[in-house]
Amino acid sequence: MAALATVTMAGCSGLPRAQAGPVVVPERSPGVSIGYLGDAAFDSRALVPAPPAPGTPAHVLDDVIAGRALALRDTTRWRQAAVDADLDFPAAGSLFACALGVPVDSTHTPHLVRLLRRSLADAAVANRAAKDQWQRPRPFLSNGAAVCTPEDGARLRDSAAYPSGHAAIGWTWALTLVDVAPERTDALLQRGRSFAESRLVCNVHWYSDIVQSQLVGAATVARLQAEPEFRADLAAARREVAAQRARGAQPEGCDAETIALRRSPLPAADERP
Repeated sequence: MAALATVTMAGCSGLPRAQAGPVVVPERSPGVSIGYLGDAAFDSRALVPAPPAPGTPAHVLDDVIAGRALALRDTTRWRQAAVDADLDFPAAGSLFACALGVPVDSTHTPHLVRLLRRSLADAAVANRAAKDQWQRPRPFLSNGAAVCTPEDGARLRDSAAYPSGHAAIGWTWALTLVDVAPERTDALLQRGRSFAESRLVCNVHWYSDIVQSQLVGAATVARLQAEPEFRADLAAARREVAAQRARGAQPEGCDAETIALRRSPLPAADERP
């Protein structure tokens, strides 16, 4: 039987009275949310091509960018990548808060938290079929270098790289949040990109892993549009974000995040052919 997690709503949040009361997040087990779609709503194996074969230009690019990512070890960008690796709530709720421009928490934005938690589950489930199909080894198994979350090393060693689940979730969140706050589109899309790049910096994904994961994220969001519960939470999240802006709420730590994200493992425009 599925468990239920409750996020509370403050009476002073500025939301309509009809929205008052607990916001329940269905869970498979404590901390593991159930998505809006249940089982995978599309077959990611039909969407994502095979990973680059050794010797191909795409594989060479993967190697080059992996080398650039290794140079960011022990920098502020490396530490931000470790922050981005944590998808457990409540901490994960703040990952896109600076791009969104308001704090995200279960007291003031409970529907938004539910939106993030349940869409995370949908993206993860959708991504799994392609990941299981291709069983691509992760870069740290090739280069022998450290990962930014060493406590996850054993799990990552037994988990396939292609496409990236974290990046698929990040792109799902970015596109969903654009619908919540279209005035923040540029910042949210940039954060979706940098969130995916964190997986390169962490030395746990190749560049092509994160590129193809964007297809999975976009397909997940497209499919979610047909779900009434998703659309209802989307509308409620818009109201919550508007209420946060109206009361002048500001997320914390944004200056440090901005500085860290200035460094990218990808070539700058003037370095590209």
